[in-house]
Amino acid sequence: MIADRKDDHARLAAEQQREHSGYNQFDEVSFVHHALAGIDRSDVSLATQFAGIQWQVPVYINAMTGGSVKTGAINRDLAIAAREAGVPIATGSMSAYFADESVADTFSVMRREYPDGFIMANINATTSVEKAQRALDLLRADALQIHLNTIQETVMPEGDRSFSCWITRIEEIVAKVDVPVIVKEVGFGLSRETLLTLQKIGVSAADVAGRGGTNFARIENDRRDRGDYSWLDDWGQSTPACLLDAQGVGIPVLASGGVRHPLDVARGLALGAVAVGASGGFLLTLLDGGVQALTAQISAWLDQLAALMTALGARTPAQLAGSDVLIHGGLRAFCADRGIETRRLASGRAQADAKSTPS
Repeated sequence: MIADRKDDHARLAAEQQREHSGYNQFDEVSFVHHALAGIDRSDVSLATQFAGIQWQVPVYINAMTGGSVKTGAINRDLAIAAREAGVPIATGSMSAYFADESVADTFSVMRREYPDGFIMANINATTSVEKAQRALDLLRADALQIHLNTIQETVMPEGDRSFSCWITRIEEIVAKVDVPVIVKEVGFGLSRETLLTLQKIGVSAADVAGRGGTNFARIENDRRDRGDYSWLDDWGQSTPACLLDAQGVGIPVLASGGVRHPLDVARGLALGAVAVGASGGFLLTLLDGGVQALTAQISAWLDQLAALMTALGARTPAQLAGSDVLIHGGLRAFCADRGIETRRLASGRAQADAKSTPS
């Protein structure tokens, strides 16, 4: 049954990508163009670092799948593409492995194909310390992802209904494992309050994983006989909203959820993310075009991101956070309601340039 569910998830996620309208709240973030801000391409580095982690690029393949023959083949191909493009990668949820060790290879294939790569093992928030360590050992993983998915579990016919232990369980894992722990949502976003809680219990970093990409409420609803949870289709905060909500929290944040192209990567970095991940779009490219197509897509993203950074005058991904950005539409209304000042985001570079210009 678990294998069937994993196959359903991959199939339905790809179907969502094919029918997506193309618009999400990343489109409500725009850069202020400064025509003399450009620098030399040779001065641009894509390297990023956070929580003791160093990546050569600020783009990663986020958690997707595993647990069946079909999804094991997907993980193999994702790992090959990650290796060829030189990006970090996360497994999908390893709950299937804990239930049936015979599917271990559908996850460990990633390490076999990407022996020197940065791999994150993904588990849920009910996982014991012992099982978390088993996941790390199987993958020889460099970091542990713990996903939060109360809404998905609520809609999932066979999902969990007990969530009160999650904070305690995450805190136990953080205290016991010897790799960085990254807590992520699955597409409904992390609020400022949640990020502060994660920081308090010692989590290394958080992936806000907001609304705008693969919608697991819809996926689980499509698996139900009557689809009677459709009213949850628009639940949660978008990725840009979460990044704005996270301003000044202190815990390093990663951005995923609705990332469609290099401009969205740059927008995420400009709003404070240390790295930006994608899943659904990469999955669709892989299914439609194979490993070579996905490798070419990721490589193109990295090249185009470097080109955009050159025009914006950002020598590193961290410097993109100093770019002037404008916040529009519903995202601006979200900021107003949450007490987030947006005017300072539009004039930071101009003020810095004015201070550095001789009179």
